[in-house]
Amino acid sequence: MKSIKIGTRNSPLALWQAREVARHLQNLNFTTDIVPIISSGDKNLTQPLYSLGITGIFTKDLDIALLNKEVDIAVHSLKDIPTELPEGLDIIAVLKRDYPEDVLVRKKDSMTLEMKDLKVATSSLRRRAFWLNSFPETQFSDIRGNVQTRLNKLEENGYDATMFSLAAIARMGLDVDYEHLPMLISAPGQGVVAISARSEDVELRNIFKDINDKETQICIEIERNFLNTLEGGCTAPIGAFAEIKDNKVRFIGRLCSLDGKNCLDIDEIFDWNEDENFGRNLGLQILNNGGQILMTEIKNSI
Repeated sequence: MKSIKIGTRNSPLALWQAREVARHLQNLNFTTDIVPIISSGDKNLTQPLYSLGITGIFTKDLDIALLNKEVDIAVHSLKDIPTELPEGLDIIAVLKRDYPEDVLVRKKDSMTLEMKDLKVATSSLRRRAFWLNSFPETQFSDIRGNVQTRLNKLEENGYDATMFSLAAIARMGLDVDYEHLPMLISAPGQGVVAISARSEDVELRNIFKDINDKETQICIEIERNFLNTLEGGCTAPIGAFAEIKDNKVRFIGRLCSLDGKNCLDIDEIFDWNEDENFGRNLGLQILNNGGQILMTEIKNSI
C-alpha cells in the first residue's frame, strides 16, 4: 500500500497522537505522512464550545478532509468525536486507553487554598456541573486553547486553577503539579486515541484490526452508547467510564443539572456480550429515573 496519510489537528497533543498511530503503522511496515489541519475549534478561542452550537467542532475539518480523500485516516481524541459520525465515515480502531481521569492544576499562589475557595477556569459544562455538585459556591471563568495556552493563561489571569484531562499532561511529558479529582467522572471516551476512515476503505479497516485494542473498544462503545441515549445531540454534563476487571465490566455514569444541584448516578457491574447494547440500557435507566426531565431543562438552558 502507498504511504498512509494521517490527518490530525495541529496542536502539540494532537500531533503526539498522530505520531503514536504512525508508530503502530510503522511497526507493521507501513510508511506514513502526517498532514496537520487547522480545525474550527482551534480557530475560535474566544467563545466557549457549548455556545458555538456545533457538535464535532474539533473533528469537522478532518471529516471533510477524509471525505475529500485528502487524507486516508484521521486521528482524534475520542471524546471530541460526536456519537453520530458523518455518513461515509467510521471509527475503525482505538488505541489502548491510558489516562482517563481529570486533574486540577493550580497557580503557584493558590496552593494553600481549599478547593471550595478556588476560582476555577473551565469551559466544560461537565467539569463545571460535577465540581459545583461538591463546591456549589465556586466562581468560574471560561478558558480555551491547547494545554500550553491554558497553562499560560492560568498564570496571567485572575483565576486560581483549571482542569485538564490527565492524558494531555502525561502524554506531553509536562512537568506540572496536579491533583486527582475523584468527584469528576470522565467524559465518555476520555483518554482514548481513535482512528476514523472512510467506510468504503476495506483495506485500511483490515490493517487496523491488528492495531485496535479490543478491551478499550468494548468499554468506549458502552460509554458512547450511554451518551448517545442521553443527549440526543445536546451538549450536557454527562460522565461515563467503563472498565473491565476479572472478565466483568464496571460502568459508572452521571448526568447533572448545569448548576450541579441535581445529579443522577449509576454504578453497575455486569457480564458483557456483544449482542446487548449495554450503554443504551444504562442510559435508559437514567432517563426513566428523572433524566428525561433533566435533559429537557438542560436543552432549554443552553
